[in-house]
Amino acid sequence: MDTNAFEALDSAVIAAALRAPVRFSLALLDNCASTSTLLLDRAQQGAPSGSVVVCERQTAGRGRRGRSWLSAPGDSLTFSLLWRFPEGTPPPAGLSLAVGVAVARTLEGMGAAGVRLKWPNDILVDGAKLGGILIETLSSGGRHAAVIGIGLNVRLPREIAAAVDAPAGALEAVMPFAPSRNLLLAGLLDGLAAMLDEFARSGFAGLIEEWLARNAHAGQPVRLIAEGAAPVEGRCAGVDADGALLLKTETGLRRIVSGEVSLRQP
Repeated sequence: MDTNAFEALDSAVIAAALRAPVRFSLALLDNCASTSTLLLDRAQQGAPSGSVVVCERQTAGRGRRGRSWLSAPGDSLTFSLLWRFPEGTPPPAGLSLAVGVAVARTLEGMGAAGVRLKWPNDILVDGAKLGGILIETLSSGGRHAAVIGIGLNVRLPREIAAAVDAPAGALEAVMPFAPSRNLLLAGLLDGLAAMLDEFARSGFAGLIEEWLARNAHAGQPVRLIAEGAAPVEGRCAGVDADGALLLKTETGLRRIVSGEVSLRQP
């Protein structure tokens, strides 16, 4: 029997595995509506940078554009991280793409093969979705903060695979063995902290080449779907320094801002 299937999340194990545990404050929950919703509330009440909420069962987990995020206890890792940027740092444009780079670095470092990034916030392998990223920002007095929500499939129970409308994947299929969720979370938090330090210095521009190297749709024909508008088709020409998608169309190069559309293959 695979004992990892029943591995409980343990704050002591996670803290011991972190390179810099002092940078994080962990809250492990059995149930909540949404880790990001909860952490947004805590952020508005003054929660410090580095606050993390991890939850086994989300009853109202949220993805991009109002979609639900489905997870299974013991088989998924769902958490949110609050990060407050230094005073004078500009608004965090392109942050969802930068977070994708941090997640890919961590997964590759743990032995995952073929990790690719789909603009603006999906983590893929062989076209199947391993996980997603949701960024929500707060600004006050010229200072900016972000709640970074991440969901990853460690394994893929049949009920989750049957409930989603796109190919879904899991880490156990692309790694030598399913990773410890405690070690995975510690690695992701360390990777995010390192990336966010880079991001504060140079923004997404300093990470763009790493994102482009993992671009799942580089040079491929894609279709952009937006509510209330006709689909737009073109070839994926990469991304700009602020994280906007560059789309080569019959009428020229277009910049597409994250949050407006859904990217699909025609």
